[in-house]
Amino acid sequence: MDLKDKIVICNGKIRPVALEYLQDKVTLKSWQQRGRVPEEQWKEWLQEADALYSTGNIRIDETLLQKAPKLQVVAQASVGYDNIDVEACNARNVKIGNTPGVLVNAVADIAYALLIDTARNIVRGHLHTKNGLWGERKALGLGVDLYNKTLGIVGFGDIGSAIAKRAQASGMRIIYHNRNRRLNDAALGARYVSWEELLQTSDFIAVAVTLNPSTRGMFDEAAFAAMKDGARFVNISRGKVVDTDALYNAVKSGKVAAAGLDVTEPEPLPGDHPLLTLPNITVTPHIASATEETRDEMALVTAQNIIAALSGQPMLAQVK
Repeated sequence: MDLKDKIVICNGKIRPVALEYLQDKVTLKSWQQRGRVPEEQWKEWLQEADALYSTGNIRIDETLLQKAPKLQVVAQASVGYDNIDVEACNARNVKIGNTPGVLVNAVADIAYALLIDTARNIVRGHLHTKNGLWGERKALGLGVDLYNKTLGIVGFGDIGSAIAKRAQASGMRIIYHNRNRRLNDAALGARYVSWEELLQTSDFIAVAVTLNPSTRGMFDEAAFAAMKDGARFVNISRGKVVDTDALYNAVKSGKVAAAGLDVTEPEPLPGDHPLLTLPNITVTPHIASATEETRDEMALVTAQNIIAALSGQPMLAQVK
């Protein structure tokens, strides 16, 4: 099918692998300069767009859809789609594509790295050395072993189970809580437990849920209060899953010994945010998928989703 008359717009730069895939198939308009697309330019592009290649989690809602009367598909290079009003898109028969699966290993690696950091003070140790305090390293205190500790994973999909595999290499016991019990959890070396048991018995907690009404704010003051004293907390899912003030209070009080976050609320996190005043919190700027290989694969799947939708074929990954 000839799609050259189809217009695909993008609000940011497209990685070369996706650019090469798209440019000889459709008419492509993407913003290749620094900063955001000028508002007038963006309005003009939306008016004529058949497809939107979305980057940077821009809000896609009824307001945007009204400006894009020809739009058939929105595809973005991410697993999460909390920036998209799914009902509004469905009402207009606009298909939605995302990229589950391709970033599993990269995200699990970041989660595992943050688990190790919360146990062994790696970032704190680097800053200690950088500040000329090598000889005073006793001030860092001692870390804890991962071996023989219990890791509670909240959200046991592909990413959660990949985190479990990495943690098992360190000799950790794995428990998990999920909307539904995994039929193959024994083969994965994990045991399903209630929400309450996970909070009360985990030495480490890793969060890998999707953001939805049932998970929004699930880690609130009550959840942190129910945790084992001195538990360590890692979040690589979405910042809005956690009540930021409650986390701050839990870490400051010592209830939570350390935290590692790749996602925050708000995001981006201001440099003067209270979380960053606590030495036992490590924050990375939402970089879990930021490897060359993963970003290339995400970009290519996004491009393939667009071509499939415009061709009337099944998308590789579709949100309904």
